[in-house]
Amino acid sequence: MKRIMFWTGALLVAGPVHAQAVIDPHDVIGAAIASDIVQDRQAQRDARRAPYLPTSYGPIDSADAASRACAAKAGAQAGPGAMLLGPARARSMSTGWEVEGVVGWKNGGERVPFVCSVRNGSVSGILLRR
Repeated sequence: MKRIMFWTGALLVAGPVHAQAVIDPHDVIGAAIASDIVQDRQAQRDARRAPYLPTSYGPIDSADAASRACAAKAGAQAGPGAMLLGPARARSMSTGWEVEGVVGWKNGGERVPFVCSVRNGSVSGILLRR
């Protein structure tokens, strides 16, 4: 009995116990939406500042780098297992390169010619001719 009285007295001396703050689910959803809006606006600002950022192929500053980047992009767009068949030919233009080549599959499947444009250090467009 003395123990119960001791703990009761200790709780009374410590003061009232406060519950953890309650977070309204609407506040969480609102914060997530606001965060998405802020990220979208930042991405738009970044795109306006540097519209031609280098792709994952690295900075494209030579005809050889343009050929490699275009061949990789054409192979990815042609489908799984597609690869460059023969050399890709890069021609210099005033703001970059135009690359022509052929992608296909090792097993002798379809051959797909492509034309690719590299401008301001990145692949700006590719056309597969099926």
